[in-house]
Amino acid sequence: MNLTLHGKIMKTFIIAEAGVNHNGKVALAKKMIDVAALAGVDAIKFQTFKAEKLASKFAPKADYQKETTRMTESQQQMLKKLELSWEAHKILLDRCCRRNIKFLSTPFDIDSVRLLAKLGLDIFKVPSGEITNLPYLRVVGRLRKKVILSTGMANLREVKDAVKVLTDSGTFKKNITILHCHTEYPTWFEDVNLSAMITLQKEIGTKVGYSDHTLGIEVPIAAVALGACMIEKHFTLDKNMEGPDHKASLNPDELKAMIVAIRHVEEALGHGIKRPSRTELKNRWVVRKSIVAAQLIRRGEPFTEENLSTKRPAKGISPMLWDRVVGRIAKKDYKEDEAIVL
Repeated sequence: MNLTLHGKIMKTFIIAEAGVNHNGKVALAKKMIDVAALAGVDAIKFQTFKAEKLASKFAPKADYQKETTRMTESQQQMLKKLELSWEAHKILLDRCCRRNIKFLSTPFDIDSVRLLAKLGLDIFKVPSGEITNLPYLRVVGRLRKKVILSTGMANLREVKDAVKVLTDSGTFKKNITILHCHTEYPTWFEDVNLSAMITLQKEIGTKVGYSDHTLGIEVPIAAVALGACMIEKHFTLDKNMEGPDHKASLNPDELKAMIVAIRHVEEALGHGIKRPSRTELKNRWVVRKSIVAAQLIRRGEPFTEENLSTKRPAKGISPMLWDRVVGRIAKKDYKEDEAIVL
């Protein structure tokens, strides 16, 4: 549970993953920023890459990409259509500033890391595919910025190694957030393994969150309940558009519903101290019980297990004092259901 020193739940940082769902069109990307801001996200994240630096001419597509893009094009050709220019980055950054949400983008190569650094970004997202890319991790680590590390396809040893490269390169461990992630689009519920997020926190000691590729909103909500301080979720303006990630993304209404549910869960998590709330105190005397006469009791008679009972409301002696009452002598007459006094 992500408690502050004052016992309050920290607000979950929610990232709307636009990714490449803009289809390479700046106008569409700008509209996505507007929609994400209205939904209440903290940040929207795009992807920064040069296709020829990210994938070789011989790189195949993933199965999910084959199902949602043209079969005749290579992965590099598919990616080329989804690039954002330097000018586009500046336009989108400005749009985010005006919409009061954070602009983020995942760099997929070293040149892209440097481009985002020039734009002044203070958070750098390491995607799951780069977690074993030593020279890339060193460049990110040397920036000494906040780092979000996605861990799809990785085992614990690989995550620890990546964190060590980042920290050895200059990034403070306190500035690293590790996202549990499963790299399949969509991810089936039985493959999520959400408990691994807790393992990452215990074993590595960083902040943790969750990057979700399931259909629907249940799993990210559950992740918040388990202590995720950050949630990342793909969204699109239209699931039927051509492109690799649209079908496994939330539509605008689903994105808003997820955010509302997460904020409700945060409220429900509370401060962690077991005590009655102000709103329930007024019900305590109505719902709890007192020791009462189970029948007519005459003055001078002893109180017994048989002539006493416990009933609502709690305006008399607590039943927890039962043993102190049994055996005492009645100092007055009691009618049935009358609260006992000593």
